[in-house]
Amino acid sequence: MSDLLITGARLLGGEAKDVLVLGGTIAEVGSGLDAPEGAQRIDADGLGLLPGFVDLHTHLREPGREDAETIATGAAAAAAGGFTAVLAMANTSPVTDTAEAAERVLDLGREAGLVDVQPVGAVTKGLAGEELAELALMHRSRARVSVFSDDGRCVHDARVMRRALEYVRAFGGVVSQHSQDPDLAGSSACCHEGELSGRLGLPGWPAVAESSIIARDAQLARHTGSRVHVAHVSTAEGVEVVRWAKAQGIDLTAEVTPHHLLLTQDLLSGYDPTFKVNPPLRPSEDVEALRAALADGTIDAVATDHAPHARHDKEHAFVDAAFGMLGLETAFAVVHDTMVRSGALDLATLAERMSAAPARIAGLTEHGGAIEAGAAGNLVLVDTAASQTVDAAASKSLSRNNPWHGMSFTGAVHTTILRGRVTASLQGAS
Repeated sequence: MSDLLITGARLLGGEAKDVLVLGGTIAEVGSGLDAPEGAQRIDADGLGLLPGFVDLHTHLREPGREDAETIATGAAAAAAGGFTAVLAMANTSPVTDTAEAAERVLDLGREAGLVDVQPVGAVTKGLAGEELAELALMHRSRARVSVFSDDGRCVHDARVMRRALEYVRAFGGVVSQHSQDPDLAGSSACCHEGELSGRLGLPGWPAVAESSIIARDAQLARHTGSRVHVAHVSTAEGVEVVRWAKAQGIDLTAEVTPHHLLLTQDLLSGYDPTFKVNPPLRPSEDVEALRAALADGTIDAVATDHAPHARHDKEHAFVDAAFGMLGLETAFAVVHDTMVRSGALDLATLAERMSAAPARIAGLTEHGGAIEAGAAGNLVLVDTAASQTVDAAASKSLSRNNPWHGMSFTGAVHTTILRGRVTASLQGAS
């Protein structure tokens, strides 16, 4: 924790204010503020100040695949992207399906000290989809796990999903579902099902494989009185079901990735495995539906699904390459360029989708709150006028499966602050 004075920042893109952080907590917000001797100062004239971003969906690979990412390198990438908290998915090796495994991830995150790393617990043992993992023990552990997911695999068995929802209801937990019916889109499915998948000869992934699971889980959430979260919704059909569920009063939330807000299936025509992701990139009409749903609040949050891979896992024929792409460092730029510059969102609503809503869903009370006295000093300064061209070689991640390489965006993270301490300063803040 540190003492810090930020001067002249535009809070949520609005009025310019000074913000004084003492001992890791916001002490005062106003004009002409003074700081104690020794406090760090940042002149934020012209910059926007937002609550630090929270990522509901990050793959940090440790333990087991430290050749692709470690918690330390993933945390560095997250801080560079403006994040002050990330939720680390459970599909590690060994799987995060015990209290001990969750606590190990928590401790490694604390050692890195750049963002709060909150473990996500597996729903089922070994992600096998058969027997529930130690849900209550993980929640009662030092890691205080509240979000559970077999991400990468769908909890396909309705009985298992129902039991998981009943179990987490007791302590206010949430199940985050990878909505992919394996009977409609098997493990080899890697291209949106349609004319393009047929022309390219790639196994198809139809929209109904997503929407049918969302519909089932919505009904199970209503039946159990529990909470379900839809990971990386990617289709207009999926959006329709999410909208219907919310209209019914079902306790369901949803996220969308930056890549599904911008990239389309047309990029697969060159068989470049950088663009192989699960769920796959979709047609432009789905992209438009996702943008509209994020704008109107049907989709609650942006989540990166940051999925680093070593070169030897991506450098294969398209059908054999690993699923996933990087996303932590570029998330703000992509969302700002796509949604704010187009007028679909203002900066305050971007903060709601990237900070406040994901923090609420995950139960992270120290993140995503209002910028006011008494709140934790977890903040991000952004430069909405800055232009940047993505260079994959400059990434803090160990991996280079970066779909944004060579693309230019307007909007950049300037400085990331965790409890008053600068964890990333991309523009030389002093």
